[in-house]
Amino acid sequence: MTRSMNFLCATLAIAVVVAPLSAQVPAQGRADGPATPTSVVVPANYVIGPQDVLSVVFWREKDMSADVVVRPDGKISLPLINDVAAAGLSPEALRNAIAKAATKYMEDPSVTVVIKEINSRNVYVTGQVAKAGTYRLGNDMTVLQAISVAGGLLEYADASNIVVLRKENGKDRSIKFNYKDVIRGRNLEQNIVLLPNDTVIVP
Repeated sequence: MTRSMNFLCATLAIAVVVAPLSAQVPAQGRADGPATPTSVVVPANYVIGPQDVLSVVFWREKDMSADVVVRPDGKISLPLINDVAAAGLSPEALRNAIAKAATKYMEDPSVTVVIKEINSRNVYVTGQVAKAGTYRLGNDMTVLQAISVAGGLLEYADASNIVVLRKENGKDRSIKFNYKDVIRGRNLEQNIVLLPNDTVIVP
């Protein structure tokens, strides 16, 4: 066999090996729809609020999918569908609302709502603490934990007369918290789990 024939046979052998391997490479980036984005850990009682970042993914409809921020008026804007009310809804309830709105433009829409950032769940700690300010409420946080996150009480804080201000049905409610009792293991029921927009006031 000549040298040129040997080279030709070797080339054909390589082609036979490479072709099946390339056929087995996953079609990443060639899917009919965008990949599902990564979600944050969502608390059990979570409802969507202003400034939360969502990813709305339509299967096989890339042009209708979008990353959106919930506006101060509680709505999001999506391609073609336009404005959809989001604040106050669970992710599943929002998914259903978007799917219903999309039926005007497609049959049996398949949509996923992914929570990418939760910016609406905050609590506020003010007064005689080391680091008064706004704190992100991820999972459950008690009054005692919030004070700890805020750096603890200052020397002259009135630890027996701390108050949690909470808005309920449009009205302000004051909930008393005695720091000294709780750290001594007494009246632990007052160490309540905080809700979004609660304010802990340390006099």
